[in-house]
Amino acid sequence: MAVLGVDFGLKRTGIAFSDPGEVIAFPGPVIQGDEAACLRRIAEEAAARGVTEIVIGLPRNMNGSEGPMGARVAAFADKLRAAVPARVVTWDERLTSVQADRAMLEGDLSRKKRKKRIDALAAQLMLQSYLDARRRADA
Repeated sequence: MAVLGVDFGLKRTGIAFSDPGEVIAFPGPVIQGDEAACLRRIAEEAAARGVTEIVIGLPRNMNGSEGPMGARVAAFADKLRAAVPARVVTWDERLTSVQADRAMLEGDLSRKKRKKRIDALAAQLMLQSYLDARRRADA
């Protein structure tokens, strides 16, 4: 079993995967292209890895409200539910892109390298947060 994490974006979408035990998240590829291409690629990756659950980062404002991008992500999640047999859930992704950028700055990555990797790292951080919270709830 595995879980796939998605950091959906209008230009780039980062994905991440859990290990089979659903304990650790690993960054995956960054998908570029329109929404239809993104849906296809996520469905392909999910099928290839035997994914049973897909977690999509839902951007929220700091006060918890949903902004315009949150509505786009919710609509994308609905389309993904129709395209894959896996369970699709949304998860609060507040500040994951900020955390990813800070981590890469500390690693002294150039702006060009950060731009290429930030979406996958944000997906990894969001997925790890989800896996940790689920494990705590089960304990």
